[in-house]
Amino acid sequence: MLPTSVEIREVGPRDGFQNEPEIIATADKVALIDRLARTGLKRIEVTSFVRPSVIPQLADAAAVLTAIDVPPGVSRSVLVPNAVGLDRALELCEHFEEVGVFMSASPEHNWRNVNRTVEQSLAELEAVIGRARDAGLRVEAIISTSFGCPYEGVVPRPRVLALARHLADAGAQEIAFGDTTGMANPVQVREHFEEAVASLGDVQLTAHFHNTRGQGLANVLAALDAGCASFESSFGELGGCPVPAGATGNIATEDLVSMLHEMGIATGIDLLALLHAANAVRAVLARELGSHTLIAGPVDWKRNG
Repeated sequence: MLPTSVEIREVGPRDGFQNEPEIIATADKVALIDRLARTGLKRIEVTSFVRPSVIPQLADAAAVLTAIDVPPGVSRSVLVPNAVGLDRALELCEHFEEVGVFMSASPEHNWRNVNRTVEQSLAELEAVIGRARDAGLRVEAIISTSFGCPYEGVVPRPRVLALARHLADAGAQEIAFGDTTGMANPVQVREHFEEAVASLGDVQLTAHFHNTRGQGLANVLAALDAGCASFESSFGELGGCPVPAGATGNIATEDLVSMLHEMGIATGIDLLALLHAANAVRAVLARELGSHTLIAGPVDWKRNG
């Protein structure tokens, strides 16, 4: 039994923009976020409070947050890497409703990504989650490399689910499992979410797939089949991980929405408005994107003009 509706969280303005080789102008970011916020999307990851020297593409986090104009009912999220990032974010907490924190299930990937052991990250994030909850913010914890690591190979599922339990017990209301380098396969995903639903039913479970090897939407179907009804994606198939050679971005939001609608699963999102947003970011970046639906149009393109 597939769900009749799903929730989609748009991560392009953070995950996508930070992976672009050029820095996107603040005004363009604001215009694109405002456009996305009028497609029916209810949750948008706007930016991240990371050190500008590490990710200069997001150095304008405060300027973007204070300039965007989203309709009521659209939740704005920011990603924070650590306690210092949370300190910066809390100075502007009236401009967003959600905080995302992250760590890797793979010790090697976590060390290379944030220069901490898994145990060190977990201890710090437990404190960050508590402070964010005390500030009245909703917290999502993202576990990267949940399905595989380019340095270590397969990541044991019990380790991933144990980390998820720790983060949920620390106060995270949502746990997202990230296929950071596009190594997941549908059988693996189905088994993972069957176990996750059984052991973590008290928190929202979200799937975050990359399309590096073309299996992103197949993995969505497997997650749906296992009871997952929450997904993260990026308009235009922006984003991705720089580690695997030839890596593409996240699954495209418009491809995800198109597939779900054709399957009779509601998202609350206007696909044509979303395609206009993806076309707008394509114009800003002045390059072709990986989104299939942006190129081919939805199935009912002619009927909808």
